[in-house]
Amino acid sequence: MQEQGGAIPRSLFVVALLYGGLVVLAGVLGTKLASLGHWPVLGDLAVESGIFAFLLLVVLSSAVAELHGQATANRLVRFGFIPLIVSMTLLALVIHVVPPAPFWGDQEAYARLLGQGARMQFAGLISYGTSQTLNVAIFSRLAGGRGRLLLLRAWIASLLSQVVDTVLFISISFYGVIDRASGDPMPIGAIMEGQIISKLLLSTIMVPPFIWLFVRLGRRLDRA
Repeated sequence: MQEQGGAIPRSLFVVALLYGGLVVLAGVLGTKLASLGHWPVLGDLAVESGIFAFLLLVVLSSAVAELHGQATANRLVRFGFIPLIVSMTLLALVIHVVPPAPFWGDQEAYARLLGQGARMQFAGLISYGTSQTLNVAIFSRLAGGRGRLLLLRAWIASLLSQVVDTVLFISISFYGVIDRASGDPMPIGAIMEGQIISKLLLSTIMVPPFIWLFVRLGRRLDRA
């Protein structure tokens, strides 16, 4: 879909607003580890809560690729670095530079929950950019210029991009890090395995219905 008269399509405007907010929210939600319960064969699963926002980012970038083309979706992903970097910078300033009020006693808990080291921030930037760009590329490539099998394309692209995201983030964040409790290197393989299984499960549950919803909503907005 081409922009007419320099105006931004209504669906793209709405998605871009939501996308920017979710980029910031994903990092905040990630401070909580969520239980996915017990599953047959898979056992007990847990995942960092930021995945709920991140999978919506995957859905939104795929929806933009479906409605407005791969190039527009890639621009959306690149512009997503702006709110992500700004939010990281502001959090670092508020935690480490702005002094807490004398009567406020939650500074330590606040810093522990929302503060991230430079290494994890770098890992987040790399994994976000790579996995989101890969998601758009796979989703668009599977279309083959015909735009068929929307749910299947979105699901496959999400699965593959989430594997890459997990491998990059955990490798960059924890390679060579020593577990303080045991004195041994962090079990990167075990962490990856659990996170990948959990993310693939959530991708299967969340991505197909949400991509259908956002593409349908986008087409309705653009017809209005």
